Amino acid sequence: MPGKKVIFIADSLENAHRFQQVLSQMDVEVAAGSSAQAIMLMSQHPDHDLVIFEEALGATSVCDEVQARLAEDGRGAMFFIVEPDHVSDLRLPVQVRSDFVVSGASAAECAVRVRQLLWPGNEASSADLVMVGAMTINLATYQVKVGDEPLDLTYLEYALLSFLATHPGRTYSRDALLRRVWGFDYYGGSRTVDVHVRRIRAKLGPDLANRLQTVRGVGYLWNA
Repeated sequence: MPGKKVIFIADSLENAHRFQQVLSQMDVEVAAGSSAQAIMLMSQHPDHDLVIFEEALGATSVCDEVQARLAEDGRGAMFFIVEPDHVSDLRLPVQVRSDFVVSGASAAECAVRVRQLLWPGNEASSADLVMVGAMTINLATYQVKVGDEPLDLTYLEYALLSFLATHPGRTYSRDALLRRVWGFDYYGGSRTVDVHVRRIRAKLGPDLANRLQTVRGVGYLWNA
């Protein structure tokens, strides 16, 4: 699937972190800012394919102008992040392709909805399937199967597994994996990577688990 351009507008760190995780797994170029910077970002990036807009107190007029610009340009889609208490008041624009997610929704749900707006009708293709032995990783639907059985992975377990499996034969340090998978604003300890690796190995089973190798004193690599 070809790369896309996304404008991300949010005023909360929680949503910024969640969508940084989501978008880092896609072939997209991101321009991010606060609601006060929304119109400036749209002017600087007129060829955007999607605007992700976090509903925020006092940002209604900005949101309306963003929608008006999208309708006038006749291109791009809009994705709303809405507080649970405000869902009943949400009115999706008629002239712009759009969708929404409730603030606090899982990263996996956000990813599926964003993909449907960016690549409508092409959410899955052969290029999105990574097959290793009996395991299939579907990069479009964020699902992993071993044989015909789906693996019950958390989003971060999936993100870590898919990142390593799509970069086989290369060793990544724990800090590098934290930056690439957890995101630039994660401040937890690097040992959380070890915890997630142990969980992934347990779920993969012995044959596939052996491919997720520990490089002593350095980090981890996926041996395809």
